[in-house]
Amino acid sequence: MNIILLGPQFSGKGTLARQMVRDFGFVQISLGDLFRENIQKGTELGKLAQGYMNQGILVPNEVSMKILEERIKEDDCQKTGVILDGVPRTIEQAEILSKFMNIDAVILLTLPREEIMRRCEGRRTCSKCGEIYNTSFYDKDTCKECGAPLFRRDDDNPESIKTRLEVYDKMTTPLINFYADRLFEVDSSKTSADTYEPVKNFLKEHLK
Repeated sequence: MNIILLGPQFSGKGTLARQMVRDFGFVQISLGDLFRENIQKGTELGKLAQGYMNQGILVPNEVSMKILEERIKEDDCQKTGVILDGVPRTIEQAEILSKFMNIDAVILLTLPREEIMRRCEGRRTCSKCGEIYNTSFYDKDTCKECGAPLFRRDDDNPESIKTRLEVYDKMTTPLINFYADRLFEVDSSKTSADTYEPVKNFLKEHLK
């Protein structure tokens, strides 16, 4: 089963993906991680992407989606199914994706803007394992998973989030209509456990 996670910043896509990986064995894929992996390995696609990034230019869809296509061909993706986190971001990417991957479901996380801004203020990230916390639910300075210090990302500020949300509204929101025939909408304004419960039930039903 191949799934896309859609939702604005701070809607909990990363946390939800980790829960799904843990319980159902999906492979989680994000484009940012793929860029870093290909660059570190020195692949031809990685070198191509790095060239654009060094110039401060967005990596063209043809390159980024080719990197994704190559990852999808690997055995683990073929065996267990995939969660796409943060990709596709645009209709153009979705159209390219449809040529090499079948999408079975799109999980849309919804969140009021005021809650997004509140979460922005409280988000903390582990400096070692990348686990994400919010001071509303966890008030420690160290990660409960690995003990490393937590930090606040430089771009977790109101102005940066406002800009990112404007880009999301313009570029990514049209995907809701694009995938309307396989959309599963979930309110992510509560705890991560509350958000995950309907998703877990949905997956149990469709993975029978």
